[in-house]
Amino acid sequence: MKEHWTSLASLLGLLAFCQTLLQALFPPELRFAVLKFFNKIISMFSSYCYFDITEIDGVNTNELYNAVQLYLSSSVSISGSRLSLTRALNSSAITFGLTNNDTILDTFKGVTVLWEHVVTQRQAQTFSWRPLPDEKRGFTLRIKKKHKNLILDSYLDYIMEKANDIRRKNQDRFLYTNSRGGSLDSRGNPWESVPFKHPSTFDTLAMDPLKKTEIMEDLKDFANGQTFYQRTGRAWKRGYLLYGPPGTGKSSMIASMANYLGYDIYDLELTEVHNNSELRKLLMKTSSKSIIVIEDIDCSINLSNRKRSKGNDGSTGRSYHDPDMRSGSGCAVGHSGEDGGNWITLSGLLNFTDGLWSCCGSEKIFVFTTNHIEKLDPALLRSGRMDMHIFMSYCSFAALKILLHNYLGYEEGDLEGEILKQVEDVIDKAEITPADVSEVLLKNRRRKEKAVGELLEILNERAERKLMNSGAVENDLDDVADEEQEKRALESPKDVCDCEQESCNKGDKEEKLNKVT
Repeated sequence: MKEHWTSLASLLGLLAFCQTLLQALFPPELRFAVLKFFNKIISMFSSYCYFDITEIDGVNTNELYNAVQLYLSSSVSISGSRLSLTRALNSSAITFGLTNNDTILDTFKGVTVLWEHVVTQRQAQTFSWRPLPDEKRGFTLRIKKKHKNLILDSYLDYIMEKANDIRRKNQDRFLYTNSRGGSLDSRGNPWESVPFKHPSTFDTLAMDPLKKTEIMEDLKDFANGQTFYQRTGRAWKRGYLLYGPPGTGKSSMIASMANYLGYDIYDLELTEVHNNSELRKLLMKTSSKSIIVIEDIDCSINLSNRKRSKGNDGSTGRSYHDPDMRSGSGCAVGHSGEDGGNWITLSGLLNFTDGLWSCCGSEKIFVFTTNHIEKLDPALLRSGRMDMHIFMSYCSFAALKILLHNYLGYEEGDLEGEILKQVEDVIDKAEITPADVSEVLLKNRRRKEKAVGELLEILNERAERKLMNSGAVENDLDDVADEEQEKRALESPKDVCDCEQESCNKGDKEEKLNKVT
């Protein structure tokens, strides 16, 4: 045993002597050149190439590293064997990630690549304006050489795009409103924000399922249509008009759209905007992937149909001497504030939604709401400004079933067929809004049978009232028609006498004329 340890010590001493001799005979520069040469020879015969993506590039954080980390978090949960969990600031979701020195396979357009998360200890701290972490982190991408162009041209851009989507969905969304009087905050931003926590989704929205599906498909086509909009030369934006009676779910529709797409909401209060210039500045301060909302546009400012302002002679009653015409405002559709100095013109609003300034940023949605679509100027309603008109109607039978599920937990087949038949027969005649139905169900949510019974009574009462009102209106119309007929009958003898008198006078004149001649 002693001889064995003596032989091992002799061998180690010989190896150390050889290493010392090699270091003395071959300087570090030569050894590095030889190592580089052998690596080059090996790489020539290898079918793979490698790319390193470090966490810190110099003193700045590498954006590509963060993007790869987020991108891999979307697929690690399926194929990773050892995961790390993180939750970022202002994030509502937990993301997965690769642990130290773990690997994962990914496929892009039929090409398989290997990602490795490399973590090593930093050898020595060099002088830096910013303290560096103790660990060096990075990703190594291994791909086949024949796929190099595909990966570098498309794959990395795809990763950046997916990472932005993941980041947007994980972060809390915000609801913005323009500051009162156009004031700015400490950062020069005219928008004030609060976290957006509205729970409404398309699953809970009381609307006909076919119409909801159509709206969702349109929104999805818009969000995924960057290539289409670029190819056709159109600005990447879309306008929606929500109109209908109050209480039909216009605000819930906007919240559902924001939750479906993961967009922020900018609630624009036009009465707080002084002029067109301030309106453009507000638009410039909005971010991409956002919904800009103007609610009750018919009540915000005077944007009614310009045809109503015409005089009897068909003219608009405006001339060059009008101050608004000379100032270039076009049609005087502004509003006057308390100080009498607030003016927004129709042309300014149109440029806001469909002009050159509307292209500030990309992937923006404009949503307008109104209870009276007939009051809006036709220039606002055309495609390009309000591309899709969505009528928010009274509660239908399909929408009612959604509300019964949301508030009472009823599924298909839980209610008796006779009750459903009675509700289906009367709901369209009652013309009740989803808000009114929701109030009845909310009040009796702990007593399901009473809720349905009370709702059926309210529907029957409303239907009878509507029927009585329509009958009264018809009677009023008949009475008016009878009065008009009697009036014409009373006036007709006078008209006959007047005609006979005119004929007699005309005959007398002709007779006298004949006598003279």
